Amino acid sequence: MILTHIGGPTVLIETDGWRLVTDPTFDPPGERYSFGWGSSSVKLTGPALSVADVGPVDVVLLTHDHHGDNLDVAGRGLLSSAGTVVTTMPGARRLGSVRGLGPVRGLAAGATTVLPGDGTRPSLSVTATPARHGPPLSRPIVGDVVGFALRRSESEPVLLWITGDTVLYGPLRQAAASLAVDVALVHVGGVRFGITGPLRYTMTGRDAVSLIGALRPRVAVPVHYEGWSHFADGPAGLDAALAAAPDDVRARVRRLTLGEPASVTD
Repeated sequence: MILTHIGGPTVLIETDGWRLVTDPTFDPPGERYSFGWGSSSVKLTGPALSVADVGPVDVVLLTHDHHGDNLDVAGRGLLSSAGTVVTTMPGARRLGSVRGLGPVRGLAAGATTVLPGDGTRPSLSVTATPARHGPPLSRPIVGDVVGFALRRSESEPVLLWITGDTVLYGPLRQAAASLAVDVALVHVGGVRFGITGPLRYTMTGRDAVSLIGALRPRVAVPVHYEGWSHFADGPAGLDAALAAAPDDVRARVRRLTLGEPASVTD
């Protein structure tokens, strides 16, 4: 498996002949994006690669479609060239009406879809995993989010788990305890907005360390903690949390250089 961290939550995944992209964000920096209910954030850095640099994409794994730091204007352009888009149920309804898009599959947490092989590559099983993008009772405001667990077959361990934008809460811990995961993409950043004070909308570095300790993947790759003004924890929080983490957790974490393909194969 080769991972290329493009920026924010956006990662090119190359495995078993498949080319997948998570949460495509390719807009330039400098714009302010609204997240609803008076919250907003400025994009501080641009993508390490352009859409053209990425090349052909078989599948987009879109944890949610309604926030500009997970799907922006240029990222929407990528959707039309992808073979399949897998996202939330509400996201599939919204995107299903967009002209020019290919198949859009909506999943609720726990549901599975299969991406069929074609003789040169195996089938991939994609299961949506639970995510809550904020404090308790915030789902009606922040909207639905899912993570994704990829397997070569439903009987095999998880090849790759993408947590999605989520706080650390009961169902996420339960998912971590129930999954045997090789590689995990862990969304971090500790998102906060001035208008909602101390409330957090994604995991902090300390939360990520706790989750990785429970999950025990072979490799854990932190993503979506840099490049935006709403990351209150950000790189510094992740650095501090990893410095204080048990050796076993630190040994599993791999920080990727933006734009550079990295092999994470055992």
